[in-house]
Amino acid sequence: MLENRDYTVIIDKSGSMSTPDQRGGRTRWLECQEATLALARKCEEFDPDGITVYLFSGKFWRYDNVTSAKVAQVFQENEPSGRTDLAGVLRDALNNYFKRKAAGEAKPNGETFVVITDGEPDDRRAVMREIVDASRKIVRDEELAISFVQVGNDPQARRFLKVLDDELESAGALFDIVDTLTIDEMEDMTLSEVLMMAITD
Repeated sequence: MLENRDYTVIIDKSGSMSTPDQRGGRTRWLECQEATLALARKCEEFDPDGITVYLFSGKFWRYDNVTSAKVAQVFQENEPSGRTDLAGVLRDALNNYFKRKAAGEAKPNGETFVVITDGEPDDRRAVMREIVDASRKIVRDEELAISFVQVGNDPQARRFLKVLDDELESAGALFDIVDTLTIDEMEDMTLSEVLMMAITD
């Protein structure tokens, strides 16, 4: 299930990502860079043409065919600042998938999106709406997987991500395509398990 699939990593670069609350006083941004690099290396095993990487704050930037060798460069070109417009970047990433699917260019097993974020989005309802809409356009649960990885320890963000994980179907989603975990939980799992959990949870 992990093969013949596309992978997209969506990275929060809002101002709060420069907060140094990770182990050893490391910033969330540095922690996020390491997690992205590890994910890119893993995804390359299944998707050798590289992954799609988005960075977002008030607006978003998209990088295609990013190999693990290019991850450091993406992070060097960006630094945390601005808001958390998660709905906008999700809309673009999901629309891009459906466009490729319609054109026969998507991989047969679908796509996994890994969203690394530390806070609550500007518009919670809009984020929920994008995910619910996407869930109504697919025919099987495994086709789309969105895994939210929380970096930092903001309790509001944790609550919001739990709602996405547990209450999507009561909000009208056809399938529960969301899974959430913290960056600490991710460290206790293999990356294959993280990616598999995104699809099957």
